[in-house]
Amino acid sequence: MKILVTGATGFIGQHVISNLLADGLHVIATSRNEEKAKKFDWYNEVEYFQCDYHRQLLDYYNYFGRPDALIHLAWNGLPKYNDSFHVEENLPANCKFLKNFVDNKIKKLVVAGTCYEYGMKNGPLSEDCCTLPVTQYGLAKDSLRKYLELILRDSTTSFNWTRLFFLYGKGQNPSSLMPQLEQAIAKGAEVFNMSGGEQLRDYLPVEIVAEYICRITVQLNMEGIVNCCSGEPISIRRLVETYLSEHGSNISLNLGYYPYPDYEPMAFWGNPTKLKKIIGDI
Repeated sequence: MKILVTGATGFIGQHVISNLLADGLHVIATSRNEEKAKKFDWYNEVEYFQCDYHRQLLDYYNYFGRPDALIHLAWNGLPKYNDSFHVEENLPANCKFLKNFVDNKIKKLVVAGTCYEYGMKNGPLSEDCCTLPVTQYGLAKDSLRKYLELILRDSTTSFNWTRLFFLYGKGQNPSSLMPQLEQAIAKGAEVFNMSGGEQLRDYLPVEIVAEYICRITVQLNMEGIVNCCSGEPISIRRLVETYLSEHGSNISLNLGYYPYPDYEPMAFWGNPTKLKKIIGDI
């Protein structure tokens, strides 16, 4: 099975590629910067193509060697969730890019979605919950999903929309919570500024999410939206305190330094029932 991975050098993509190679699969990798790709251990084990689909109009399916499956992780402009770029530029570029693979009847299409599609809903969220995004990012992703569902209605392509929640691990954006905490520990900081920390979130290590995405990809008979989540809510404060304890740090938390984000509900997490059926846990 030949699998194309976009966003190959990104936070999730780098781990997805390692996972696919460990399973003995033929990997085609693409990103905008080949020099960055060369720094990864997997570079010489994949077919690599430098490509910026925002600027290069190609017959992508044939350009990438007619892959059997596509794992589409590339998405520009994060973590600026409310930037109009997501709707005005990301959305049309991704629609055109993915339509090429649908038109060429690719066997499997897996696209990364986001929990921000759900909007301001609290509590456990399942895939059949209606979406009502309140960010430009969430709106663009939700619109892309609906577009793909429409053009795939009579297609033979197996399609999964993997709705991601919160991740942490190697390669994460330095401005994210956990990398900032790691930097504070490394610098020997005495205080760590954060929000009140009472918000409940659904966190998973990026390596686990990458494994889930790979297992979803190889199952051609499993389609639809899948929450990639733990189903176990944890407060931000507890997450941080646990990390500090595990690393023997005595940093004091300056709770309430940052306001709670106005684009996120206080308590939400994913329902993993469908995911567990796919990965064989139930």
